[in-house]
Amino acid sequence: MKRRLLRSLSSSVSPPRAGGERASATALRRAARREQVLRPVHAPFIWGTLGAAFLLDLLPWGRALWVPDFLALALVFWNVHQPRRVGMAAAFAFGLLMDVHDGALLGEHALAYTLLSYGAITFHRRIRWFSVISQCVYVLGLLLVAQLASLAVRLWVGGVSRDWWISLSASLFGAALWPLVTKFLLAPQRRPGKRDDTRPL
Repeated sequence: MKRRLLRSLSSSVSPPRAGGERASATALRRAARREQVLRPVHAPFIWGTLGAAFLLDLLPWGRALWVPDFLALALVFWNVHQPRRVGMAAAFAFGLLMDVHDGALLGEHALAYTLLSYGAITFHRRIRWFSVISQCVYVLGLLLVAQLASLAVRLWVGGVSRDWWISLSASLFGAALWPLVTKFLLAPQRRPGKRDDTRPL
């Protein structure tokens, strides 16, 4: 009886197939491509890109409709991807610097950037869940909120506000540039593309 039971058990349990292992490894590689593991980002790169975006905003662009707020884009990106390292305090400080440069009411850009940063940090998990193209909708909403806050401050103090279509076009072009900004700022964190068939990641 014992021998018969052992034979039946050995016949029912089949060894793993090589094809199934290859299929599972292929599925893991595809999942790893969709969610690529990123290397840690260095603090000098974060603050260097924020400083470069600030310098781009200082250039004399005039009233060009196609020029976005580069600093706002950089703040949104790092608030979404590194919310613990770039927070609302950094947004407030950069906003004060922009107020001093533009000669605007002190606190106008600071309020706008702080609201922008708050929204990006609050929804950073939800934003990262979507694809880069779908993220443009959230980025457009955040940029519009910042522009509306700045315009509201100007109207509240009785100052002359910019034409509303300039603010709208800046937000639209900023959202359109989001895929390029994401690709550029994530490039140093991506692992080299060396393929190893023996590893799923």
